[in-house]
Amino acid sequence: MSEQFDLGALLERAQAVQQQLVQAQAEAAEQVVEGQAGGGVVRVKASGAGKLVSIGIDPEVVDRDDVGMLEDLVVAAANDALARAQELNQSLLGGLDLGGAGLPGL
Repeated sequence: MSEQFDLGALLERAQAVQQQLVQAQAEAAEQVVEGQAGGGVVRVKASGAGKLVSIGIDPEVVDRDDVGMLEDLVVAAANDALARAQELNQSLLGGLDLGGAGLPGL
């Protein structure tokens, strides 16, 4: 092991990675994805930050005698939207340039 460990370079690289992470998170937070259920009769929009933005329900699916079905569709659409937001984050964070980060085993 003739290589000298350069703590300064490691800290500099860590700062650069942190800046990239903050930028990717901000970019994701500005984007909106949509999840659906029931063939699109229930639509939920979520931000890349994982916050629900809106819920749209086709009036034809509203049945006073079957509220449980509507509740299930809302939950399914919300879960779909949040999964899409998570995929968005993974795609943005997966593009981070870690450059090996200077750490053994990375």
